[in-house]
Amino acid sequence: MATIKDFSALKGLRKQLQAEEQARAEAQAERLRNEAKLREETDIFRNSIGQVAPLRTKAADKAHHLPELPPPIPRQHIADEQAALLESLSDEFTVDTLMDSDENLSFARPGIGSDVLSKLRRGNWVIQAQLDLHGYRRDQAREALGEFLRQSRKRGLRCVRVIHGKGLGSVNKEPVLKHKVRNWLAQKDEVMAFCQARAADGGAGALVVLLKSSERA
Repeated sequence: MATIKDFSALKGLRKQLQAEEQARAEAQAERLRNEAKLREETDIFRNSIGQVAPLRTKAADKAHHLPELPPPIPRQHIADEQAALLESLSDEFTVDTLMDSDENLSFARPGIGSDVLSKLRRGNWVIQAQLDLHGYRRDQAREALGEFLRQSRKRGLRCVRVIHGKGLGSVNKEPVLKHKVRNWLAQKDEVMAFCQARAADGGAGALVVLLKSSERA
């Protein structure tokens, strides 16, 4: 009985070995077929392009393509302009003694006739651009005002408006920025005159500024 069982086990083992041998043979045949196919495709590509030889060129004939570099940022120039701008508008300067004695606290440079201020108050000049300083801190407002005047002058503008607000949102409801803007404007040579805007143009929360004429204008 034990001999029969051993014979049956041996028979099963033989079948298992035959199956594994067949699987290995099939895998080997598949690998050979794939290699043959790859060689065939390679031969087709080589036959289609023919003989290939590298180009013989002189070193001087080779073009060297350098990557395009971004234009340099003139950081020092920008820093110098900003520094000059801040220095040109001092917080120590006060324009109170230069103001006209009217209720609008108008300003005009020496040599500017009273008729100029009268026309400015009446809106004789069309407002060509404006700067709104709401929400600006003092240093931000000073820098923004200087840049605005510089660009306006560069564009040949004559009449602009600066909105400084009435100071209702500031500490103690004091119009700090309102007084600062007047002092800064009086320090700029391109400013001929300024006055409080008409009610329709902002009233006590804005100034109308008359700039010098330029060659472009």
